[in-house]
Amino acid sequence: MAVTIPFKRELDYEYARCDEVAPNVRRVICKNPSAFTFIGTGTYILGKGDVAVIDPGPVDADHIQAIVDATAGETITHILITHTHMDHSPGTKLLLEHCDAKTYGYGPHGAGKIAEGVQVEEGGDMDFTPDVVVGHGDVIEGESFRVECVYTPGHTSNHICFKLLDDGPLFTGDHVMGWSTSIISPPDGDMKKYMGSLELLLERDDEVYWPTHGPAITDPKAHVRAFIAHRQEREQQIIDALKSGFERITDMVPSMYKDVGKHLYPAAARSVFASMELLVDRGVVTCHGELALDARFTLS
Repeated sequence: MAVTIPFKRELDYEYARCDEVAPNVRRVICKNPSAFTFIGTGTYILGKGDVAVIDPGPVDADHIQAIVDATAGETITHILITHTHMDHSPGTKLLLEHCDAKTYGYGPHGAGKIAEGVQVEEGGDMDFTPDVVVGHGDVIEGESFRVECVYTPGHTSNHICFKLLDDGPLFTGDHVMGWSTSIISPPDGDMKKYMGSLELLLERDDEVYWPTHGPAITDPKAHVRAFIAHRQEREQQIIDALKSGFERITDMVPSMYKDVGKHLYPAAARSVFASMELLVDRGVVTCHGELALDARFTLS
């Protein structure tokens, strides 16, 4: 039985417009819609006066100008980065031309994997290194905001969510999005860690999530449970495909992603590989040869 994920569609938005989406929280959406970003990157502004910016987005001068316009008469003192994909962190260098803020993040691209001795492929924002490295449970304080750091590796190894303290929302980046599930692409992406990070969120009592892509998630635990169930369903699809004699990921993708355009098959294959890695780790599946996207797999 297919899992139903309670997505909502964003109906009221306008690029470059600054909306107050929650107390002490404003959002500006970048005009970079795509199959991976939905309507675009949502940049959040926290506080009043001295403010923090979460995820300045891609290198897009118009979007950065919109952030600057939205904070006219205020001072950007903190720039918080959820992770280093190209639609999240590269705009930082443009924004720093307009302010003298410090940057905060878990580390450079691949930081979580590099710490384990795994060399990640290029493809993220390799130029970004935070001024201040933060980890799980750290608190970032400004004059008008306090933010708790919630480390959520999986989508990337350096992914971190930010909780606006004093009853504010959790900003979930790409870990939990409001319009789609996240792509988990090894070696930096890690399905085992992603699933563990989803379980971590279930232990928390956050009432609202604001993701970087899509609308607010107002029933977080139901949403997260649906994400977990979706991944478990994908695992079963892989097992069923192996039982049917499919031994290569590229042969499995068309039947597993029947409603997805062929141009997205490569990304889908990366996500299947992430689930396959987890099944191999559990001993459910055997990989013949080096564990890789083009390897041959069978049930153990």
